[in-house]
Amino acid sequence: MTQQFRLAQGGRIDRSRTLSFQFDGKRFEGHPGDTLASALLANGVRLVGRSFKFHRPRGIFSAGSEEPSALVQMGDEPNRRATEIALYDGLVATAQHAWPTLRFDLAAAAGWIAPLLPAGFYYKIFIRPQAAWQRLWEPLLRRMAG
Repeated sequence: MTQQFRLAQGGRIDRSRTLSFQFDGKRFEGHPGDTLASALLANGVRLVGRSFKFHRPRGIFSAGSEEPSALVQMGDEPNRRATEIALYDGLVATAQHAWPTLRFDLAAAAGWIAPLLPAGFYYKIFIRPQAAWQRLWEPLLRRMAG
């Protein structure tokens, strides 16, 4: 597999070995010494997640533990920073806050109506009816939050 965004030499990457990993159901290749973020960038992947509230596209912003945007899910563990995950053979990660897919996220439609929503609208909308909180709103919000 060609990695058009990878430098031919330099860094701490062992280019003599190849590791296979999956992100959002697609198979990619990386090398020992890569993080998930660096391997995704080398493979040309720029979109790695969506924001929680309006599902706006999020990519890789930094190279270390201060990464605010590239949060992925590994198994049952959400909110892992892609810049802190050392790549290993067989790694499986998925994007967060996207359904049905990362590229085509139906919840991104919330961004279209955002100008119509006043600040703090969600604090008032979930109050009534009270019975709907436990049965409807809380499970829905927890599912969306990851």
